[in-house]
Parts: sequence; C-alpha cells; structure tokens
Amino acid sequence: MPAALVANARMYSVAPGAAAAWAALFGWLADAAGRRLDILDHPAPAPLETLWARDDLAAVFMCGWPFAREGGQMGSGRPIVAAPVPLGSPPGRGLYRSHFIVRADSRYGSLAETFGGRLAYTIDSSHSGYNAPRHHLLAHRTADRPVLYGATVGPLITPRRVVETILAGVADVGPLDSYAHDLLCRHDPDLMAGVRVLDSTEWVPMPLLVGSLNGDAGVARELGLVLQGAAGDPAARPILAALALAGFVRPEAQDYRVTVEWDADAHAAGYAIVM
Repeated sequence: MPAALVANARMYSVAPGAAAAWAALFGWLADAAGRRLDILDHPAPAPLETLWARDDLAAVFMCGWPFAREGGQMGSGRPIVAAPVPLGSPPGRGLYRSHFIVRADSRYGSLAETFGGRLAYTIDSSHSGYNAPRHHLLAHRTADRPVLYGATVGPLITPRRVVETILAGVADVGPLDSYAHDLLCRHDPDLMAGVRVLDSTEWVPMPLLVGSLNGDAGVARELGLVLQGAAGDPAARPILAALALAGFVRPEAQDYRVTVEWDADAHAAGYAIVM
C-alpha cells in the first residue's frame, strides 16, 4: 500500500457526531482507494494556515477564499480532490452560503434591526465567517451610515463559537456557514434550538478537500473519483446521511474567483473591516 498521507475535516467537525462521521468517511475512502489515510487532529485554536502548509496532505478541507488567493493565482499548485454537495444546497451543486443568526427569543425581525448592535465573526481570513457577510452588508451601507454595528466580537475562530457567543448574549448577530448549520442541527439540535436564521448571503462554491501545495495531482484525482462515487456505494450512503451530504463533485479552481471578487468589492467601497 502507498505511503500514508493525512486527512482532516477540522472545518466541519462542529460536533462530536460530525467528527465521528468524517472519520468514518475517511476510513471508507482509504479502503475504497486502497490507500492509507491517517486522520490528523488539528483542533481550534490552532491556525488552519499551519495545517494547509503541511507537505503530507491527501484530503483536507480548505476555505475557498484562501484557496483562491494562494500564491496570487487561482489555487496555484494545490491539487483539488473534491467538494461536498450538502443536502441543503441547490440540487446537484456543491454550494453553500452564510446565514445571519440571532437568538431564537430575540426581538429582531430583519437584519436591518440588528444594526447598531454587536456583530460576531469567526476570523478575517474566512469566507463564510467574514468575507461573505461583509459583501452582503455592503448593500446596507450608505454615505450617512458607513458603519452598521456598534461593535464586533471576534475572532471566534469556529462556527460553533459564533452560536455559543450569540446564545451567551455577548453578540447580537453573527454569520454561520450554512453547511455547518446543517451539521449542528443534525448533531446538536439542543444547541441550535436557541438560535434562528434571520437572513442569508448568496450561494458560492463549498470549501473543498485539497492536497498539499505542489502535491501529487494523481493522488488527488484518484481520491476525488472515489468520493464522486460515494453516493452509489451502499457502505458510504449511511455516512453521507450522517454528514447531511448528497455526495461529492469536483470543482474547478476558477469557481472560487467569486470570493476574491467579493473582497475586492468591499475594499473598493472602503469596507475592508466589517463593522
């Protein structure tokens, strides 16, 4: 069997049940591909950038925005494995968006009603936790109201911490990756009963599983083909169900250009820092 490489789903290990399901999927993938995959533990608050810099990656989740910006090119030198297709995304497409969430018992009936309050965010290098909500908020800014919120709360690093911070009353509203929302609703419904979705951004391509920078494109292609067949394998279907996934697709690097365009729009409007 070929030398071991590593797999990691830190970005979507939002609850113990989700983490266990990802471990099961990687185990299925290793068996189906005939390739040893070691599941690497890289818990928050360890920087994801440190993970992405490793030279032994086989299938590791990477946010589309840093992927698009890497090396100043569209995914320069980093092989694409596959991207998940959430059950909650448009059928057959690996897309997601950011929800703006508030406490379920809050008075807010619209996003505009949260203005002047406290906005949570994950980290300023995240698309779902910063870039996407910032782009969505652009439409609400005016010359008379260039600052929308009284304070920001973060960096909170993970989607789950956004939920917990809003539930604790430390922030009034915050972005939540829609697929992380799906997984949390499935694996921690008691937590999610305390929040509700107020608004959502536009759809963009899902974070993708990648190999190491300048890694083996052949290995990535091999693993990607196996993942694209997962929905047709009876052994994989229960795991996909636990992950709220319809399956996997192979995206193209240029699909993630939209994340860079949204960042450029914000900077052009003088809205580099979300507030």
